Amino acid sequence: MKTRLVSIIRLALSSLAAALILIAAPAKAADPIKIGFGMSLTGPLAANGKMSLVAMQIWEDDINAKGGLLGRPVKLVYYDDQSSPSQVPGIYAKLLDIDKVDLIISGYASTQIAAAMPVAIQKKKLFISLFGTGINETFNYPKYFSMIPNGPTPKPAFTRGFFKVAEVQKPKPQTIAIAMADAEFGRNACEGAHQNAQASGFKIVYEKSYPPSTTDFSPIVRAIQAVNPDLMVVCSYPLDTVGMVKAMHEVGFKPKMWGGAMVGLQATVFKTQLGPLLNGVVNYETWLPVKSMEFPGSLELLKKYQERAKSAGTDPLGYYMPVWAYADLQVLGDAIAATKSLNDDVLADYIRKTTFKTVVGDVKFGKQGEWAEERTLAAQFQNIKGNGIDDFRDLTTEVIIYPPQYKSGEVIYPYEKALGK
Repeated sequence: MKTRLVSIIRLALSSLAAALILIAAPAKAADPIKIGFGMSLTGPLAANGKMSLVAMQIWEDDINAKGGLLGRPVKLVYYDDQSSPSQVPGIYAKLLDIDKVDLIISGYASTQIAAAMPVAIQKKKLFISLFGTGINETFNYPKYFSMIPNGPTPKPAFTRGFFKVAEVQKPKPQTIAIAMADAEFGRNACEGAHQNAQASGFKIVYEKSYPPSTTDFSPIVRAIQAVNPDLMVVCSYPLDTVGMVKAMHEVGFKPKMWGGAMVGLQATVFKTQLGPLLNGVVNYETWLPVKSMEFPGSLELLKKYQERAKSAGTDPLGYYMPVWAYADLQVLGDAIAATKSLNDDVLADYIRKTTFKTVVGDVKFGKQGEWAEERTLAAQFQNIKGNGIDDFRDLTTEVIIYPPQYKSGEVIYPYEKALGK
């Protein structure tokens, strides 16, 4: 009997000790808030996609270092869309149906965003896009917001600065050619260029698209040269941008001013590939680390990005996408913190009426989820001597020429004068 009593006491003490251990043990960490997206990490859009991802991962680390959101860590869930719009719907279906992410955002570029929109709409999800041009003009989706400084008229915004600079030159140019990639961005941006040309009083003497698969741009340049326009605007993706710049030099065509909406010239890999061939080109920009654009946190982010860039195999300078990808998540994170909610309707309502403080300055959304005010830049490449990174680290080789409040230099006009030959 005594032995049995001792056993019972021991068992009771053992159970009590186990219970005390369970009480003292920390609670299981809260499940993370999962934010899902596709991103172009391979293929022709990868230069911009990879640098965007690095900035997003910096935001993830920054927010988790502060304790996460709603008392939970944040986890980014992403897949490579291979720069192929056809991959995008499947990725977002997987994110929502299998990975059960809480929220979705877009990857980089208009083609990818347009491909994801039907899924976001079907699932009634908030959708913040990264560098989409005029996407919501087709969908009119109330829970869409665009992280790009194109303002309420996004299609003309890409080339507005080009035209504003051109129209004040003396003597004023008279004619213009417009060439575009037959894809989402190319068509949208050059539709805007057409509107700008009419508003500026320029006569359009050439306006044609080319297939995205085009590799030889010399015939296009020769056809434009034959009508001899004063101005030339190109709306292109990275690989055709490079092809067009090279073809201009091969053919020897020298309009008074050219450039416009050429994606790729913002990335260091393409800048160093082309080097002095870029001199004189006037193209859109969105942010550069010049004094007039040092918004709170922007240079700190740039420093963190550049520290990671080498090991991540991304753009070593990061002057283009990192601030925008980080700001994209700043908006989402601030909305979650303010509303204490992950509900898509609640977040969309808050984002719609709020001005956000971000690394790209104040962000306020307006009609159709675009920025309430336009802030797209025009910049000109000048006095580039070589093909090294340092040729572009020095911002005297890429000068902001529009709008006036952000100018860092003056345009060299005509184009031939900028060639230094």
